[in-house]
Amino acid sequence: MSPRFAISIPQSVSAGGFDPAPFRAHLARAEALGFESAWTAEQVLGSMPMLDPIGAMTYAAAVTDRIGIGCAVFVSTLHSPVHLAKSLSTLDQLSGGRLEVGFGTGGTGRMFSAFGVDPAGLASRFAEGLELIKALWTQPTVDFDGHFWQLAGAAMEPKPVQQPHPPIWIGASRPAALRRAAQVADGFFGAGSSTTAAFAEQVPIVREALAEAGRDPAGFRFAKRVYIYVDDDAERAHLRTVELLDRIYGSSRRTDLESPSIAGPPDACAAALGEVAAAGAELILLHPVADDTEQMERLAAEVIPTV
Repeated sequence: MSPRFAISIPQSVSAGGFDPAPFRAHLARAEALGFESAWTAEQVLGSMPMLDPIGAMTYAAAVTDRIGIGCAVFVSTLHSPVHLAKSLSTLDQLSGGRLEVGFGTGGTGRMFSAFGVDPAGLASRFAEGLELIKALWTQPTVDFDGHFWQLAGAAMEPKPVQQPHPPIWIGASRPAALRRAAQVADGFFGAGSSTTAAFAEQVPIVREALAEAGRDPAGFRFAKRVYIYVDDDAERAHLRTVELLDRIYGSSRRTDLESPSIAGPPDACAAALGEVAAAGAELILLHPVADDTEQMERLAAEVIPTV
């Protein structure tokens, strides 16, 4: 089966500030080209000027009619699950039920002190927070006696449009987190910073956990974010991908981050995306590293048809 394709929502802001006109045009064109969904990422702290995902998704929902809107992923351990549940429920209402949401622990290499979060026990904090979000989305009133959060007779309205709740994706890399995705989520989203080979090793772990949990695999999806740049000059394409990944992740991780990206002429990009699909991705999120709209047009016309 051929994979479905999604496109990233432009979140970077130029020195002149946010320009709404090209943002609106980009999303309208993405919808016209037939992309299944459009996705943000989350980066709260960092030198790269990047819009907040909820704000960007809300704007995207307002200027489109049909395309799905998502985030892969919220580092939910840095959020209050009560506030996050409310914001996302509101966004599902505003979008007419087009929201998809990804969650991840974020790993240990973050400035947790800026968020008032103790990095110890991240996995339990993540699991409890997701449990509470689901409860607020699905139960009329919530009694919750957790380690991190406690609620008594609490109600949250309105609920999301989608029932029982918007599709939940988990971003993960370690085996325990991958197995957790199979237990509590509707899909697994491979990171853009992971290679196709790593993704191919992760998918069987999730499938095995689905079987152990007695879940129907037909109701679970696999996706992968792919940083990509189409250019007839392969060397120039490579340099553009390295430049962006340096800005996002830092040059200290350049060696680790060169291989996950796909860059070069259309035929080479299509072949590489075919490998991502063969590794198990049913949905491929294309994230151009620059020239968002121009790249989206080239991807739709020259790459996707031959994957």
